[in-house]
Amino acid sequence: MTATALDPRTALVVIDLQKGIVGRETAHPAADIVANSVALADAFRAKGLPVVLVHVVDGAPGRNETPMGGGGPPADWADIVPELGPRDGDIVVTKRTWGAFHGTDLDLRLRRGGVTQIVLAGIATSIGVESTARAAHEHGYNVTIATDAVTDMDADAHRNSVEKIFPRLGETDTTEAIVALLG
Repeated sequence: MTATALDPRTALVVIDLQKGIVGRETAHPAADIVANSVALADAFRAKGLPVVLVHVVDGAPGRNETPMGGGGPPADWADIVPELGPRDGDIVVTKRTWGAFHGTDLDLRLRRGGVTQIVLAGIATSIGVESTARAAHEHGYNVTIATDAVTDMDADAHRNSVEKIFPRLGETDTTEAIVALLG
């Protein structure tokens, strides 16, 4: 479903556009995802709307079949890419799990700001972005995903999220269309 409207208090939430993740091999060029996310952030900032930059600093506890890897990440792994920010007034959320809501103050900060809708961008589509979209939907936010501002390490997982999951959680559209809705 294409995006039809944005609420007066809509926030942009950008997931994990940080040095250690943007540097990985992705299904779509990470530089394009960053550029589209920057365009969204610039448009939201120009309208005085909240921009939330989320970065992950750790893995969720528990056993799984895909460990984070040995030796630990480089010191700047969790740094948000500089072309995105943060800028004055941005909200920075540090998470330790896939989704940006669990174990953070994101919901509280959005509600205090009167936010009723979020637009999502970032990497990885089927992990951080989808987990955050699901939680936002469960928290009662209207959800819109900028489909050309998300990608995944796995093209099939990306396609599944965009084609099958996101339409059940909200609306999807391009960066250009979402910026146009901002007016």
